[in-house]
Amino acid sequence: MKKGLSILLLILVMGIMTACGSGEKAGSEESTSGNSGSKSSSLLDEIKEKGSVKIGFSNEAPYAYQDPKTGELKGEAVEIATKVFRNMGIENVEGQIAEWNQLIPGVKAGKFDVITAGMAILPERAEQVDFGEPEIQYGEGLIVEKGNPLDLHSYTDIANNPDVIVAVMSGATEVEFLKEMGVSEDQILEVADIPATFSAVQSGRAQATTGTEMTVKMALQSSDQTVLEFVEDFEQPDIKGVPSYGAAAFAKGNDELREAYNAELKKLKENGEILDLITPSGFGEGNLVPGDLTTEQVVKSLK
Repeated sequence: MKKGLSILLLILVMGIMTACGSGEKAGSEESTSGNSGSKSSSLLDEIKEKGSVKIGFSNEAPYAYQDPKTGELKGEAVEIATKVFRNMGIENVEGQIAEWNQLIPGVKAGKFDVITAGMAILPERAEQVDFGEPEIQYGEGLIVEKGNPLDLHSYTDIANNPDVIVAVMSGATEVEFLKEMGVSEDQILEVADIPATFSAVQSGRAQATTGTEMTVKMALQSSDQTVLEFVEDFEQPDIKGVPSYGAAAFAKGNDELREAYNAELKKLKENGEILDLITPSGFGEGNLVPGDLTTEQVVKSLK
């Protein structure tokens, strides 16, 4: 009887020990699951928890640029992004200036939470990042000698006058735009940057220069010279990619952050506040995105 009782007690003790062991294991697994849940929290959750967002900008007026006197970030893209995130309850907008060609790699690598610099929505870019909805639209601009002696008002005018040389920043989309509009390669002079395009026209090596409308217009206004002028009645080329639509961009997979951004952006469009945000940078009603145009529609139209 005692022997049977001893065996029974031994079984009970072993059962209790097993139960305790199972409890510890379950607790450990539950803890691990909790940590895993924390690790899988979305970027939006992380940003809200920190109350801070890192935004990559390119130093190009009037889209996004650093004031040389104050160091303050300015431009339409800066104003829109700051307003959107503050409306999302995120007060600290940490803006970081980067080279243009480092914006997409930067957001993909997690250096930035989002990038925005008036970046045009293009199919090849949309393969690397997910764009938010369009924020602004913009066209091309033309700079000529004061008085416009060759009467240039379009890319077609340049194509029709083989004596005209047009200076363009190397690698800019305008090179292909010009070719598509019939301008021959030997009429296109590629140079390093916007100041170099102005210099080419001033020196007589070129008779015109072109670039994104607001970029060349603002550059001319700040160049402190009087021998060149912006062609106010420039005729926009009827080709794919013109006008361009600028938008913020996010790393693939950050859908929750992008959708939250789009929701606040939509409110700014609907209440008209977006116009107030872009006007100080020189933009106007003509730069507003028409109707309910979406990024998906823009990408499809360019394929």
